[in-house]
Amino acid sequence: MKNLILWGSLLIAIIGVLAYTNSNSSNTPVVKVEETDPIATQETSSEFNQYWYAGDAEITSYELEQARYGEMHSGKAVLIFVTEPFSRDKQVKTDNPGKTDVSVMKLNFTKNFNTGIYPYSMMNSSFVPVKEKNGHALKITSSSQDWCGHTYTQLNDRNGKFEIESHSYFEGEGDESFTLSKTILEDELWTRIRLNPEDLPVGAQEVIPSFFHLRLLHQALKPYSVRIEKKSLADNQTAYILKYPDLNRQLKIVYNNTFPYEITGWEETFTSGWGASAKTLTTKATKIKTIKTDYWTKHNNEDLPLRDELGL
Repeated sequence: MKNLILWGSLLIAIIGVLAYTNSNSSNTPVVKVEETDPIATQETSSEFNQYWYAGDAEITSYELEQARYGEMHSGKAVLIFVTEPFSRDKQVKTDNPGKTDVSVMKLNFTKNFNTGIYPYSMMNSSFVPVKEKNGHALKITSSSQDWCGHTYTQLNDRNGKFEIESHSYFEGEGDESFTLSKTILEDELWTRIRLNPEDLPVGAQEVIPSFFHLRLLHQALKPYSVRIEKKSLADNQTAYILKYPDLNRQLKIVYNNTFPYEITGWEETFTSGWGASAKTLTTKATKIKTIKTDYWTKHNNEDLPLRDELGL
């Protein structure tokens, strides 16, 4: 009799649960959990660690011929690569690294050139995790200043999306905030060359182009179809080539095949200028000098000869 009562109670409870579930099914939101592939990791070699964790940065200067307004303009470009601890949560360099922080390779990419009477000053910063195989940049910031005004764009890798804030003095661009699905970023590929060029993507891809290019040409920040290839060159070098048919643009980055895979120059071909002055021109950068130094301590007048050494 006791067992019969227990089974009866259990049956009543089950019926009650089913009735409650059915009565609330129309009001209960269905949460779809999307599975994501775990991030593949890669270990760094002793050679890598000795070069990139020596307490200094690698600074390379370039002679720049920049296409702008249908003409070529002389200037300088600099690539500054350095490793530093980075907070995934705050998306900034950490002063006191914790267990959840990661080591990133930061690239500060600057361009300075004049157009007639007024100068351009451009800077792009990207932060790519060192030990994530084919990892996306966690953050990219890009700014441009000239006598017309300022523009600024920031991308953050958060919540499985790219979150983007963009600001410009142009009416058609103004203040924007939006998200994009994660895909390859052109601005992260420069760093991925330095981490492991063997893992660079090739073939047909979807890529978000350089923030520099999109700003200068006033084109939408979104993925574009790209065909990517590698081409062997003389002197133990490789050309990494991205062709954007929809933008009528090609980027070629040239790097050494041996560690630390220095970038020796690049070429960017696109339509420059508007209307009758529009021409297909090629921006070119040619390496001047590479030095390694803790530049953040070299801020006194006595350190000015280092700029001369870099040809700046």
